[in-house]
Amino acid sequence: MNLHEYQSKFRFAEFGIPILKGKTASTPQEAYEAARELGCPVVVKAQVLVGGRGKAGGVKVARTPEQAEDHANAILGMKIKGLTVRKVLIDPAANIAQEIYLGITNDRAAGRPVIMASSEGGIEIEQVARENPDAIAREHIDPFLGLLDYQARNLASGINLPHEHWRVFSRIAANLYRCYLASDAVLAEINPLVITGENQLIALDGKMIIDDNALFRQPQLAEMRDTDAEPKEETLARAAGISYVKLNGQIGCMVNGAGLAMTTMDMTKLYGGDEIGPANFLDIGGGAQASKVAAALRIILDDANVKSVLFNIFGGITRCDEVARGILEALNEVPSSLPMVIRLVGTNSEEGRAIIDNANIPNLSSAATLTEAAKKAVEAARKALAADKGAQ
Repeated sequence: MNLHEYQSKFRFAEFGIPILKGKTASTPQEAYEAARELGCPVVVKAQVLVGGRGKAGGVKVARTPEQAEDHANAILGMKIKGLTVRKVLIDPAANIAQEIYLGITNDRAAGRPVIMASSEGGIEIEQVARENPDAIAREHIDPFLGLLDYQARNLASGINLPHEHWRVFSRIAANLYRCYLASDAVLAEINPLVITGENQLIALDGKMIIDDNALFRQPQLAEMRDTDAEPKEETLARAAGISYVKLNGQIGCMVNGAGLAMTTMDMTKLYGGDEIGPANFLDIGGGAQASKVAAALRIILDDANVKSVLFNIFGGITRCDEVARGILEALNEVPSSLPMVIRLVGTNSEEGRAIIDNANIPNLSSAATLTEAAKKAVEAARKALAADKGAQ
């Protein structure tokens, strides 16, 4: 889960990281009032979960409250990389003398967090890594020991930070790690961390990504979720308790079990080649009832790219007759003429196939093996794509 800049920085402040005391605004009038209260000049910054705000015109300096109101009026409602700006952050303008990058993320290869710093702040760290990797100083953090003082000093030395700032920099680095840990984050970065003309260190911008799997113990952060940047299907799936990831293919997959879902996706890609592939990862889980299957099918059918649907259900905990009823229930609520291939194997599989067969729905067909099911789904999707091209 991604946090907005203002959410990240306000979270940083809770852990003692110095930030500018900005205010958010959802209307031009609120922006005017915020600028008047903070004192100008101020910076009006679009709050969207994508980069490139400045280049898109989403970051502007205002020297009067009236100008802040005008900028907010222009920025609110604009689209940046397809996302609508619904809120702006009004921050006091900073006198920037130097920009630094400071961030923490998971290093899966090392099995521990890594903290990184660079003297080239204000630039995406990936770009720095490509163009000037020597400009990045790194320290791996032992989860049992935490970030040690000498590691923070190593970072400060590695980016040639003036010695007078080492103490404050080390404190900010330690607090960033505390924030990262307490938030169950997979990324916490300050970019840029600036040295101001007044010789202070300030977190001018912030970004945090929270581990979705830990949100059950982060209710305060979970409430901050902005679903605008997420595919609508993923939002609906999360509400229904379904594991779903949208992809770019044409075959909607409904499977029970993550391993079986991955195998199903691989099989559709194997027989689909470069043209046909899975439209999603979807795991309805074990013991899925008819209502959950119906919710999953509605999510699949809501994707305009889907040209065929493949059900691959292995009945262990999940009963195949429940899945069959869920399919029919969903088709009653959301009728669809898309070709659907159904493979039911395991607990009550015969009863499930009988339910499907007795429904006499022409666009449903069964398959005995995954190979057969994948081939049928790919062929159906291929025919649908050819028909679409012919219609054009």
